[in-house]
Amino acid sequence: MDRFDAKTPLKTPPTAALSRRGLLKGAAFGGAALIAAPAFLRSARAQSGPIKIGFPVPLSGPYSTEAQDQVRCAQIAIAQFNDKGGLNGRMAELLVRDDKLDPGEAATRALELIESDKVNFLCGSLSASVQLSVNQVAKQRGVIYNSISQSDSINQVSDFSKYTFHEALNPHMTAGAVARYAFPKFGKKVAFLIADYAYGHEMERGFKRAGKEFGIEDVVEIKHPLGQADFSTFFPRIQAARPNVLVVCNFGRDQLNLVKQATDYGLKQQMKIVFPVLLFSQRLAGGAGPFEGVIGGANYYWGLESEYASAKRLNDAYRAKHNNAVPSDYGALGFAGVYALLEGAKKAGGTDPDAVIAALETLKYDAYKGEQTYRKCDHQAVQSVLVVESKPQAEVKGPNDVFKIVATQPAGDQFLRSCQELGHS
Repeated sequence: MDRFDAKTPLKTPPTAALSRRGLLKGAAFGGAALIAAPAFLRSARAQSGPIKIGFPVPLSGPYSTEAQDQVRCAQIAIAQFNDKGGLNGRMAELLVRDDKLDPGEAATRALELIESDKVNFLCGSLSASVQLSVNQVAKQRGVIYNSISQSDSINQVSDFSKYTFHEALNPHMTAGAVARYAFPKFGKKVAFLIADYAYGHEMERGFKRAGKEFGIEDVVEIKHPLGQADFSTFFPRIQAARPNVLVVCNFGRDQLNLVKQATDYGLKQQMKIVFPVLLFSQRLAGGAGPFEGVIGGANYYWGLESEYASAKRLNDAYRAKHNNAVPSDYGALGFAGVYALLEGAKKAGGTDPDAVIAALETLKYDAYKGEQTYRKCDHQAVQSVLVVESKPQAEVKGPNDVFKIVATQPAGDQFLRSCQELGHS
């Protein structure tokens, strides 16, 4: 089994390795200096010093590969802002913390960033449950938080506050887009294999809700724990149900392990394998063979550079900094989340939370794939969703040429749950 941790770089394509220690050391320097400063200097700096963005992400654990790329891309957003002179001379800083994919650890790190490091904003997280923990801390202390991980709950009135923004896609959008493409093409008998936590359950709900339109039949449903090593024990039950489509709602290394084992087991010859999110990073790690023909959703693919100047700008900046590699899908969310916060600060003329909230609610921005907005009622980023298919080796033209975009769901409120359904008046 291929192993990746916070100290292991992606091997294909070549990219600049960022160790967990290096990420934390470099990003935290400005915050440490602020803590040591006298009280009157801290107060002055809060008004006119650096614009500080706290960035808790799981640099250790099964999602570390994606988290490291979120940091790389967030650093690009910071650099581009500073290269343009910042905000009236105020430069931006990124303060990275390892949330270890644990809600309690994430809450502790978020509190530390707010109270000790005096960040202006928070951005980050890579788990549905972890982001809710960070959001609770942020809203209680009046700090704007822009989440870059999928969640349906964060937009609901029970978890939402005026300080809550959600740059990432949500499961309703993502699963819906993939379902509307896959079920009419591949069949109505559907098996579900889901990671047994919020991400898996919300994605499954999104598929089933969209599937009602096509009359899908749920033939079997199996749950697995996060970090499952052996998926083969589930395969006989799936085969016995004779599905046309196997929907797998998991993420990170779980996705890679599942695809490899399903290929070895011959499952792909019997059914179409579909993910709500098909990860660029895991496809690079796994290679063309295991992933061939697998379908999934994505917020971003570097090939959009042929259509959007903003995608090419991000890709070129990443290539220049990381040995001609390209940003991943979830990495791009790290860029977009920080980019939007800084654009909001520029529009507001400062970092006052209420002014920035008002600016973000009316902001039209093109971070990396065309124009986006935040819906006012729940601060969800209204954006396109890509449906991608992994290419066979014979069609691959280079180390990064791994997917073809087979469908695009355009940005639109009609693909979101209504404000009323989420509990907003």
